[in-house]
Amino acid sequence: MTQYVTRAGIEADPKLADFIETEVLGPLSRDVDGFWQGFAALLEEFAPRNAALLAKREDLQAKIDAWHGEQAGKPHDGGAYRAFLQEIGYLVPVPGDFTIGTQNVDPEIATMAGPQLVVPILNARFLLNAANARWGSLYDALYGTDVLDAPPAKPGGYDEERGSAVIAEGRRLLDEIVPLASGGWADLADLDAIELADPAQHIGRTDRGPLFRHNGLHIELVVDPDSQVGRTDRLGIADIVFEAALTTIADCEDSVAAVDAEDKLVAYRNWLGIMRGDLSESFEKGGRTVTRELASDVVWTDDKGAQHSLPGRSLMFVRNVGHLMTNPAMRWDGKEIPEGIMDAVVTSAIGAQDVAKLGRHGNSRCGSIYIVKPKMHGPEECAFTNDLFDAAEDLLGLERHTIKVGVMDEERRTSANLAACIHAVKDRIVFINTGFLDRTGDEIHTSMRAGPMMRKGAMKNSAWLKAYEARNVGIGLECGLSGRAQIGKGMWAAPDQMGQMMIEKIGHLRAGANTAWVPSPTAATLHAIHYHREDVFEIQKGLPAAAKLDELLTIPLADSTNWSQDEIREELDNNCQGLLGYVVRWIDQGVGCSKVPDINDVGLMEDRATLRISSQHIANWLLHGVISEEQVMDSLRRMAAKVDGQNAGDPFYRPLLENEDGPAFSAAKDLIFKGVEQPSGYTEPLLHAWRRKAKASG
Repeated sequence: MTQYVTRAGIEADPKLADFIETEVLGPLSRDVDGFWQGFAALLEEFAPRNAALLAKREDLQAKIDAWHGEQAGKPHDGGAYRAFLQEIGYLVPVPGDFTIGTQNVDPEIATMAGPQLVVPILNARFLLNAANARWGSLYDALYGTDVLDAPPAKPGGYDEERGSAVIAEGRRLLDEIVPLASGGWADLADLDAIELADPAQHIGRTDRGPLFRHNGLHIELVVDPDSQVGRTDRLGIADIVFEAALTTIADCEDSVAAVDAEDKLVAYRNWLGIMRGDLSESFEKGGRTVTRELASDVVWTDDKGAQHSLPGRSLMFVRNVGHLMTNPAMRWDGKEIPEGIMDAVVTSAIGAQDVAKLGRHGNSRCGSIYIVKPKMHGPEECAFTNDLFDAAEDLLGLERHTIKVGVMDEERRTSANLAACIHAVKDRIVFINTGFLDRTGDEIHTSMRAGPMMRKGAMKNSAWLKAYEARNVGIGLECGLSGRAQIGKGMWAAPDQMGQMMIEKIGHLRAGANTAWVPSPTAATLHAIHYHREDVFEIQKGLPAAAKLDELLTIPLADSTNWSQDEIREELDNNCQGLLGYVVRWIDQGVGCSKVPDINDVGLMEDRATLRISSQHIANWLLHGVISEEQVMDSLRRMAAKVDGQNAGDPFYRPLLENEDGPAFSAAKDLIFKGVEQPSGYTEPLLHAWRRKAKASG
């Protein structure tokens, strides 16, 4: 049972209240009583509005369910369907032509193109690694992945043969990105005699070697002839360092398991450490204690001897949770407060320390706080967020539109009304992004009663998905985001398949995205190569108009359901294995994002978005009789054995088969058998409930 202290009618966890008062408000010299009174007034206005928006979601879903019920047995009529969605207010009028007016946006977001990381905020080590991934070793990225067309490294220390292949590939990339006036980098005899085809690319030197710039991104040569690598290179080049993860999202949402005050305090304290610049983490590695801290800025000297600096860290966003969940960390009017409101106030208050320049390094050089807001359904919910951020700014004494917003385009009603959503936050928007998995989960849930959905693999080639990805970019460009904000694409989920990533992910740039998500600092370094190969801002100028709405509204129903029993079993097993593999770590260990082996033992980065689509897909097939409850339970038990085997080496793992009545297996069953009734198909309500039971039982 949580014990509370009361502040202006708000019941707050004592440790969280003390943290806010002493560590967040104290350095800002804010009146503590005034803050709590203002927070209470904010809750009085926004908590009921939040509840009304959630009720509207359910009302619209009920009407859509009923419409599909009435159409059962009839061919789908796209025109009638669109008219119906307009009639019930699901589709709203498109606003007239407008251009976003966001001001004071850092160049990493507005005018530069490069990789973006998303990192669970509860893991300080991962958070530091991501923040420091602004600069990445190309040699390490090539040496340790499957990108390089060369034999793998021999065990037992540094493999000079593999290292030579890395050096050769590095020279080829230099020829591509910063070509010499004549000859190639492999033939260069003296670094002091560099003459580039474009001399403007050579901007100066760091204390480690020459510094270049191409497509707005920097490349540093590390010259150290006495190092292990440098002594094998006739120019003494020990590494090529790429500017890589321009931005990083510290995630309070899909990649974490934060269910109570204890978890939220860890999240907020880590965010404060990033803003103050003093976050550190010590751990054992190779038999010694390693302490990780935030990197310093990169100092360089131009040809005239003047000193400059470049940011040593990613520009940081924080992703708040959506509008759905509440959290017991605080209560108001006898109920848990909406977690999204709590996140908005607390993460903004922490960000205010950066605006006041109280941090060691500084995050935004333009005095902005960057918040990504996920899982909003349509422009009314975006307008609510805009008003909420206005209120947070007033509460914290911040200038209007200090708090910027990134809009995740991952819910169907937002995709269908994207221009109106952007218009609702037009003076603070800095980011739109597509996310296939969450968006597919909502696609299935919205049309749950229309009929059985096509197999998951076929979804990737479905008409709605192609329209979704193209419309996001097209509408973003029409609203003036180019040169002012990010247009992003989703995650590469296979961290061990960097070679394939290098083949495929450049497609995101060619589609017009000036940022895209990658799963690791190494992936960010490699993905940076794509931004040297393509000038995204030039690509954006030549892209076609946004795809038509009717294409987006195409429901991904199966053409027929005459799949063989083997095909049905394969699809069901794939879904159940992925679901169990993720849920067991979430419930039993509080791990919200990790590399989870799939049914073929390929490690994939999994978070709640992947769980949402799997659980909703099974629920849909169950609802329409493609599969039975008995088939689901058979698959769950067989896949539990598979997942148990995949986790056999984890000393903290609790086997699923031995604990069918335990929280993890029970949660998995609920996600499927109660999937139809879950709000928007979200997994959070069930996950939170079962995680709290697991924590309570020890």
